[in-house]
Amino acid sequence: MTGSFKERGALNRILVMTDDEQRRGVIAASAGNHAQAVAYHATQRSIRSQIVMPITTPIVKAMRTQEYGAEVILHGASFDEALAEAFRRRDAEDLMFLHAFNDREVIAGQGTLGIEMLEQVPDLDAIVAPIGGGGLLGGIAVAAKAIKPDIQMIGVEAARVPSMLQAVREGHPVTVPAAATIADGIAVRRAGEWTLPLIQKYIDELVTVEEEEIANAILLLLEREKTLAEGSGAAAIAALLNHRTKLKGKRVGVLVCGGNIDVSMLSRIIERGMVRQGRLVRMRFEVADHPGSLQGICAVLAANRANVVELVHDRSHYGVGIGNTSIDITFETRGGSHVEELEQALDAAGYRHSHVQ
Repeated sequence: MTGSFKERGALNRILVMTDDEQRRGVIAASAGNHAQAVAYHATQRSIRSQIVMPITTPIVKAMRTQEYGAEVILHGASFDEALAEAFRRRDAEDLMFLHAFNDREVIAGQGTLGIEMLEQVPDLDAIVAPIGGGGLLGGIAVAAKAIKPDIQMIGVEAARVPSMLQAVREGHPVTVPAAATIADGIAVRRAGEWTLPLIQKYIDELVTVEEEEIANAILLLLEREKTLAEGSGAAAIAALLNHRTKLKGKRVGVLVCGGNIDVSMLSRIIERGMVRQGRLVRMRFEVADHPGSLQGICAVLAANRANVVELVHDRSHYGVGIGNTSIDITFETRGGSHVEELEQALDAAGYRHSHVQ
């Protein structure tokens, strides 16, 4: 119902609460997906819920959490600051705290994914999944390796917030610096006390992916698979696409496990992806400032099937000579080879041009 796997853990935790605990109400801290899961399943059972979210949480996630019936409190610049505020409110108001990953029942709920994957594809050689706090991957690994001990388990973190990788290297949870990432769902600065031992025992490899790689994976999933994934949900695909693992020739299960992406973020990812692929190009021309100059350039672009989307004139900057004008033209193409054809046609027509990055 809420667009991510987080419902499994939240629901499992709520189902084992006593009547007294339910009457007290629940509180959680979350960047968004755990928040929605707790809000939805608490409301379904007439349990009062409060969710503390970082102020950087995508608007769509905060709105959805409210729509599912929770009281939303925006606090702090990171998950850890939101977590501290949730603990304060828990103690002040005698609420039940539902941790997003550092909880046995939550880990067990997420682990049902591992059971289902092997039920559907028993001969999997490996499972690749995103990892933030470790509840998802820890739970899946416990379940999957109980069924198939030789299955490989690989976790994928955002390179900007590699808290679990650091914790494994140091042998204990380490708080890493806060950093902005499009994979906000796994931007956890400190590994959990419950999850780290599971990762140490059951995970075969931890790898990281960069922001551009995650963005490319989101765009690929959207175009090829018609699947909308948020940054954290696409991290595992990004690792495979960029050869971070050594699984060539293996039968691999990859989790795409969250689709709650902010629409404005999605539009930026699509546009940047088109620029990288040469499908959205901006060129700068310096031409004589008289009627017909622009028409001539556009005629060349039209003849070569390029679609103009934006025009910007400037007579005062970029070293433009008196009597000339600079024109930035943004247009859509079919890709790299089409851009080369356009450049050749513009050269042949005598138009000086340069790419604008």
